[in-house]
Amino acid sequence: MKNQISKETQEQAMKVAKGIQKQGQTKEQTKLIAQGIEKGIAEYKKQQSKKSRERDKERKKQIKSQSKAITTDEAEITDITSTNRYKLPWLLLVVSWCGFILYQMS
Repeated sequence: MKNQISKETQEQAMKVAKGIQKQGQTKEQTKLIAQGIEKGIAEYKKQQSKKSRERDKERKKQIKSQSKAITTDEAEITDITSTNRYKLPWLLLVVSWCGFILYQMS
């Protein structure tokens, strides 16, 4: 399957080829130069598209790793608060028993 080159690219290539045309150069030679320029433009566009996809993949990986880090941090915070939550009832129980014992002694 052959990649079709857009009319815009062909026009750009022909402008460049005519801009660098030497005196005495035939139309066929200019067309060949324009075709070479078209191929160069197409290759450049392919490379830029590939780089763009790679940047997008890298950005998605970073977002995913950041969201995992946030989730991990939230889990750690939940663990810490849940352990502190279980200490409070025991502390209140000990204080109430101490108060009860002191009340009975007096």
